[in-house]
Amino acid sequence: MMPPVALLGAFGLVAAGLAGLIVGSFLNVVAHRLPRDESIAFPGSRCPACGVAIKAYDNIPVLSWILLGGRCRACRAPIALRYPALELGNAVLWLLVFRFAPSWCDFATGAFLCSAALVLLAIDFEHWILPDAITKPGILLGLALSFGSAMRSPVNAALGAVLGAGGLYLMAFVYEKVSGKEGMGLGDVKMLGMIGALLGVGGMIFTIMVGSLTGSAVGVWMWFRSGRRLPFRDFLRETELQFGVFLGLGSVAAWFFSDWVIGLYLERMFPAPL
Repeated sequence: MMPPVALLGAFGLVAAGLAGLIVGSFLNVVAHRLPRDESIAFPGSRCPACGVAIKAYDNIPVLSWILLGGRCRACRAPIALRYPALELGNAVLWLLVFRFAPSWCDFATGAFLCSAALVLLAIDFEHWILPDAITKPGILLGLALSFGSAMRSPVNAALGAVLGAGGLYLMAFVYEKVSGKEGMGLGDVKMLGMIGALLGVGGMIFTIMVGSLTGSAVGVWMWFRSGRRLPFRDFLRETELQFGVFLGLGSVAAWFFSDWVIGLYLERMFPAPL
């Protein structure tokens, strides 16, 4: 099986980056409209502040934001940095996925995972929700693409989805029963099920590890910024963090690094005989 980059080379890399840039622009529409139960298809792009339709020449990913100085042409209201960041981030990730994907199904898997992670991260950060309209189809897509994947088998994808969603649900259930406080919502459970279907068991576990470590690091940073008025354990109990944000970051890291890290770990733990 020949990797996509071996077939298309530099042309494929540029095409993947440009496609990622365009899809990134669409992700901004999804991030803005989906949490508000608005159609992501109609009407066309409009300024959130004044409602004026955005002209095509003002809707070029990243470039238009720069040329307009980060403001609406009509009302001069500021356009959030999230818009060019999401577009550029998605473009870079698609290019890198194309570079390292061993098959076309793995490219599709990685591209969807990165885009889904970015838009879910943006939505969860602002609205504290993880829409089913992204996570549920993501589970089905991950299972379907696994049949052509060189990175995971259909069985591995199915186990990743079941163990990811089921394990997180069990942890949340036990935490709520012990502490009397909801630890995480079902959105996180379905998001991890999607990640498990797209990455398999190893990638799902790697995602949890990276997500937990980055979440803990942010928690420590917030504790120091608070002046440490509460003991750290009590501070964590009183502080809520959007776990979907850290799952999103962890899942992107997992697509690129989980196989290498897991392989290195197994090599250290079970060295080949001389």
